Amino acid sequence: MAVRQFILAVAGASVLALAGCADNENPVLMHAGAQERGPDEFSILPTRPLEMPPSLAELPPPNPSGTNRVDPQPRADIARALGGNPAVAVARGTADGGIVNHASRFGRSDNIRDQLAAEDLDFRRQNRGMLLERLFSVNVYHNAYQFMWLDKYAELDRWRRAGVRTPSAPPPRE
Repeated sequence: MAVRQFILAVAGASVLALAGCADNENPVLMHAGAQERGPDEFSILPTRPLEMPPSLAELPPPNPSGTNRVDPQPRADIARALGGNPAVAVARGTADGGIVNHASRFGRSDNIRDQLAAEDLDFRRQNRGMLLERLFSVNVYHNAYQFMWLDKYAELDRWRRAGVRTPSAPPPRE
């Protein structure tokens, strides 16, 4: 009986030692193994049907960084549907220029992506979950980020108290 207890103790210590050897450089809050398996609706991109132009001379020259004629072009499709010029809608740099200029009018950081990635990595290192949660790949994402969630009903009430019309929101709760 003592041999069996010794073997179980060694096996338990081995499991804990192996759990401590995990890659802690980039902690994972969303464990792929803990998620439901299903289709990824964002990986499916509908394309236009292939078509043969009347003349092969109409085809543009091959361009590795260019777009495909059957790739989705939502901006051009919207412009075409509203009677506008699709070529202007997809012109490089003109679609969001006004929005970007307005948003950056008080200055902006050129390395904001790197800064946010470093801050998020630090946050994930501090909120990796407890030992058993890491050992059994329990999803701790929601617990870690829950304090950052926006309470949509409290925010809606705050805007209504401020006198802002909210016509697209549900009617006030009685």
